[in-house]
Amino acid sequence: CFLILFSAILALSLGTSSAFSTSYSSIKHGTAFARLQRPVSESQVLPGAASPTSLFGKKAARAAGNDRKNKTERVKKQKDDVIEVEGVVIDSLPNAMFRCSIDGAAETQEPVLATISGKIRKSFIKILVGDKVTIELSPYDLTRGRITFRQR
Repeated sequence: CFLILFSAILALSLGTSSAFSTSYSSIKHGTAFARLQRPVSESQVLPGAASPTSLFGKKAARAAGNDRKNKTERVKKQKDDVIEVEGVVIDSLPNAMFRCSIDGAAETQEPVLATISGKIRKSFIKILVGDKVTIELSPYDLTRGRITFRQR
């Protein structure tokens, strides 16, 4: 510790501050850091370290997104307080509202009044009469629901 302090005082007294700092032009042109780096040979690379062909940052995120897009099954978070049922659209109403009959329900049950969820509305998916849809029903009112998926 004393040796470092002594060498700093000696360098300042001689007027050579270049030993401890770099000039603006060397930082601007990138030569300041070139002196600090030493070339790494392939023999010095640790086994198990990331190879030069590994993906990092945006490219890795894009690759993960492409893998997710190639999946055929729909992965969705489960919600605790909703009832999810399959149905068929039987009537189209104004303001993106639809009357849907629930598959497997009794004939005496009245149809559900369902609206389009935000993700379907945002991606401009068209829903027509006769389409098979997935409906989320609220446990508080079983006559109203939200259309969350349209079968292809």
